[in-house]
Amino acid sequence: MNIRVVTEFDPESSSYAAYCPELPGCTSAGETEEEALKNIREAIELYLQPDDVYLENKHIHEITV
Repeated sequence: MNIRVVTEFDPESSSYAAYCPELPGCTSAGETEEEALKNIREAIELYLQPDDVYLENKHIHEITV
């Protein structure tokens, strides 16, 4: 799966911000662009991880997109 990630340099904090336009609230940051990309990858994985509390007594299906 490919997900778009936007990175922006913040001169005030001298760091990079990263976010996913398609995943509201999925953001991260890093001192370098590479670190921000590494961190946003982890944030995306956590964002997409199912919450087991809401899955009790539900039919669960996995699809590939």
